[in-house]
Amino acid sequence: MRYRPFKAIAAALALSVALPAIADACTRLVYLGPNDNVITARSMDWKNDMSTNLWILPRGIAREGLAGPNSIHWTAKYGSVVATGYDVSTTDGLNEAGLMANVLWLVESQYPKFEKGSKPGLTIAAWAQYALDNFATVAEAVAALEKEPFTIVSDSVPGEERLTTLHLSLSDATGDSAIVEYIGGKQIIHHGRQYQVMTNSPTFDQQLALEAYWKQIGGTVMLPGTNRAADRFARSSFYVNAIPKWDDPNRALASVFSVIRNASVPFGITTPNEPNISSTRWRTVADHKRKLYFFESALTPNTFWVDLKKIDFSAKTGAVKKLELGPDQDHTYSGDATGDFKPAAPFKFLGLPGA
Repeated sequence: MRYRPFKAIAAALALSVALPAIADACTRLVYLGPNDNVITARSMDWKNDMSTNLWILPRGIAREGLAGPNSIHWTAKYGSVVATGYDVSTTDGLNEAGLMANVLWLVESQYPKFEKGSKPGLTIAAWAQYALDNFATVAEAVAALEKEPFTIVSDSVPGEERLTTLHLSLSDATGDSAIVEYIGGKQIIHHGRQYQVMTNSPTFDQQLALEAYWKQIGGTVMLPGTNRAADRFARSSFYVNAIPKWDDPNRALASVFSVIRNASVPFGITTPNEPNISSTRWRTVADHKRKLYFFESALTPNTFWVDLKKIDFSAKTGAVKKLELGPDQDHTYSGDATGDFKPAAPFKFLGLPGA
């Protein structure tokens, strides 16, 4: 019998253990199935209730970067359905063209200095919304972002003193993906269908190196099982490609849900000596082809969805609407919840004080 490369296993485990345990962790993955069946899933892991609600945002909304007088301005070309954080930021969403944007925590993030006379500023709270408003595909977004039309401006997490440090993932109906990070003050973009999984630390180039270690071992031999970001990355990378390539889109959805649940942190869990590892509070899954946006709270037994094809996103007759999810997202919805949204005044993105 020929044994697997135990040196590679030891090296992978050593690298995983050496990585920091990150607070407020998340996982994002993209399933590439037959018949252009592309599904993106993400978990939101956070130590406190984020006051998340779902919003319908039509085209034609005028926005600004909320970074003071030198802020970027734009008008939404595409309507979207988004999940908010504290109702002051877009953490996640799908637009009517099939582009999905997700922001995840990355403690290593360092954004360029925002100085007078520099490029226009964009609050980090609207980073994902900027992509959803302006682009139909990942390729289109990357082409624009490579020109660096703005400077990301960050501020403290609401109610906390720590700086908000995020990286952005994009995926579209073709299965294309991009990961956007700011490392050492410089923008780095990883662009391609192969970038299916993103978690938190380490930086994405190191996540890819870690993935290479586990590919040598093979997921049927051994997979790391902790709730650390590096281990969730390894499990997600293996399972998202190991699950069947279903022709039935509902079977594909079931498989993708099972993978993102596998990468979730059980609700209420605490880890000895690592008190900041956070529970999964909710999950979203986007069916890009059918334009369905699914939401699942950790505190309710039901999964529900929003059908973007049923929404009027037009600038003239479309309206901002809100789906109130309640404390800890414990309101119970089931099935198609598109009709449960209620008209509401738009939420205000968090910007620099006085902006």
